[in-house]
Amino acid sequence: MPLYFLNLFNFLVADVRDGLGPFLGVFLQQNHWQVNKIGFVMTLAGLTSIIITTPVSMLIDHIRYKKNIGIIATISIIIGCYFIYHYPNLPMTIISQMLIAIAGATLISATVSITMGLVGPDLFDKQIGYNESFNHAGNACAALIAGIASYYFGLKAIFILMSCSAFLAITALALIPSRQIDNKIARGLNVNQTSPQPFFKLLKNKKLFILAVTIGLFHLANAAMLPLLSQSMVAKNIINKPGSYTAMTIIIAQTTMIPMAIFAAFFAKRHEYRILLILALVALPARGLLIGTIQHPLVLLPAEILDGVGAGLIGVAIPGIVAKIMQGSGRFNTGLGIIFTCQGLCASCSHYLAGTIAKYHGYDQAFLTLSLIALCALVFWLVFTKDVSFG
Repeated sequence: MPLYFLNLFNFLVADVRDGLGPFLGVFLQQNHWQVNKIGFVMTLAGLTSIIITTPVSMLIDHIRYKKNIGIIATISIIIGCYFIYHYPNLPMTIISQMLIAIAGATLISATVSITMGLVGPDLFDKQIGYNESFNHAGNACAALIAGIASYYFGLKAIFILMSCSAFLAITALALIPSRQIDNKIARGLNVNQTSPQPFFKLLKNKKLFILAVTIGLFHLANAAMLPLLSQSMVAKNIINKPGSYTAMTIIIAQTTMIPMAIFAAFFAKRHEYRILLILALVALPARGLLIGTIQHPLVLLPAEILDGVGAGLIGVAIPGIVAKIMQGSGRFNTGLGIIFTCQGLCASCSHYLAGTIAKYHGYDQAFLTLSLIALCALVFWLVFTKDVSFG
């Protein structure tokens, strides 16, 4: 029964965790924001997430009330979105996005920790695959509803949908019995261990460093692609319903991620995580190349299928690899926080980098640049993990 509520929570919180996500760029664009300012706000939000992610992850390793952290984070995201909608000026949008970034990073780490505490390391690979599948299914359903609602009622419908999803997600999380979350296992300690590994030892972990650089490059290339796709179609006057188009990009990607996440969970049981990550890294440069060279709204179909393949695989691979690296250290969430810090740093820079290139050199050049960065991530992983096992 606890796993039922965990799966339900992952399904419902999918519409809440990233705030407005790709809809933010279109919403601000409709409020007469320039593309470089949109990228600037997203970058500041990402930098805020970077500062807070590792400390919050360390806190989650120690604190027993992980459900409460998840509930507070969910409420904070809704509050941030409320202020963006009613006061879409630069100062308020910056503050709200920073709040959403902090809460989003906290929510991700808390969810993974709760999962480990409920199922333990032996079933973690399988359950994290289910977590991602339900999360992607929730994203797809929410995007479908948001696309239809925004077509008839505008982007304000998205805010109403998010508020309803948040209330139901909090209810599902509250129904998970706290006593069934083993806090010792949730932080990566073995049964016979009583104290965690010193923090400085994590900074000397070669496997963690290789993973951090690879994931950083991946998100430097990936983060801006989805919001920039909708913005480019609006700027070129190729589409006239940006809310519905943005929803379609999400639906295609998230629907693809559902089987990919399940596949990744079972693949990881039989093969090395190294190979799983290679498959994810191959999809990203191909996606950017497609978007940057084909001038047609239907390019979203193959492009977002590739997005689903890459993100679906990597969403399972990251916590799975970190769980194996950190097993017995008592620093599972801290290690995951370090990876998320690198991810957040590069993702935030992605928006500003892509936005600046798009303003001065065009959207196509921005997509091609992101593809080149994605290729660098693949090459780095292939070279530096040739003789390293990740389980």
